[in-house]
Amino acid sequence: MSKYTVAVAGATGYAGGEALRILAGHPGFEVTCVTGRSSVGRRLGEYAPHVPQLAGLTIRETTPQVLNGHDVVILALPHGASGSLAQDLDPASVVLDLGADHRLERRRAWEEFYGGTFHEHWTYGMPELIMGHDAAGAYRRQREALPGARRIAGPGCNVTATTLAMQPGIAEGIVERHDIVADLAVGYSGAGKNLTRTNLLAAEAMGSATSYAVGGVHRHIPEILQNFAHAAGLGAQDADGFSLGFTPMLVAMPRGILACVSAPMSEKGRGLGDAELEAIWRKAYEGQDFMVVLPHGELPATQNVVGSNAAHLQVVADRRADRIVAFAAIDNLNRGTAGQAIESLNIALGLPDDAGLTKIGVAP
Repeated sequence: MSKYTVAVAGATGYAGGEALRILAGHPGFEVTCVTGRSSVGRRLGEYAPHVPQLAGLTIRETTPQVLNGHDVVILALPHGASGSLAQDLDPASVVLDLGADHRLERRRAWEEFYGGTFHEHWTYGMPELIMGHDAAGAYRRQREALPGARRIAGPGCNVTATTLAMQPGIAEGIVERHDIVADLAVGYSGAGKNLTRTNLLAAEAMGSATSYAVGGVHRHIPEILQNFAHAAGLGAQDADGFSLGFTPMLVAMPRGILACVSAPMSEKGRGLGDAELEAIWRKAYEGQDFMVVLPHGELPATQNVVGSNAAHLQVVADRRADRIVAFAAIDNLNRGTAGQAIESLNIALGLPDDAGLTKIGVAP
């Protein structure tokens, strides 16, 4: 069987590099083109030695003319760069945007948190996102929208961890929609290479932690609220009915996110015992093979998901505080970015969901 040809734009960045690693071992894809900016004309092996299979590729300029002609185009570009570029890409190609340009459904949210030109919302690439319930009471999921999609927007990494942690509680109405609090420990690759190079050299070299994008300004907030609205069976216009305190903290690990997300118990939630609470999370992720709800009393750890497309999840009740506390551990570059995107691509093209992916972490 012939393979789909793939062009990766922004191949020398964190997200692009992880996409290349996964694609190099994927049975259905062949990377035939890589592009960059300052690295144009150099061999990919200088920038991605972790993917020796592709070392001989020459990095080309990021233009529609270079990217067109491939079955799949992956845009691993800075926010704001892919929107205008994508307008000139072949409509027959499947295009995956790993940036933020096509995630948000509301223009106002984009203008408030990003600014610049607002671009059309694409099919959202989080297969496990709950989209309310059907008439029979079963979960509807975003994966139902992915088969045949030609334009896919990959979610943010912090968005992924926060959404996966708390969406079962929101879908079942056992938490209030106000005063949701998310505190995230984020590996330095989650902040991007520019921030890493300028501000985090000490964190790379020695034990350190620092917060960033605090005070309700982090750009992932509107996307998280959009997801919460959908989990409740509502539209993006209802995202303002949710409130979120969001604080990411960079810690001295290369990759990974541990999200701790809490919300006040609703009247329905207060009546649940611990076993009933855990059963809600298990039911929410039943049949979602990359979602691992851990045994009772076991908490997620980032070291157990590094290199995998898995999310490790847990939920507990803090009855003294009258809150439900949910946890998610993911690899920000895999489940949080490239792995989740390729899972969505697999579904779009009718390939097995797990082709080229694993839910087994790399031992530390």
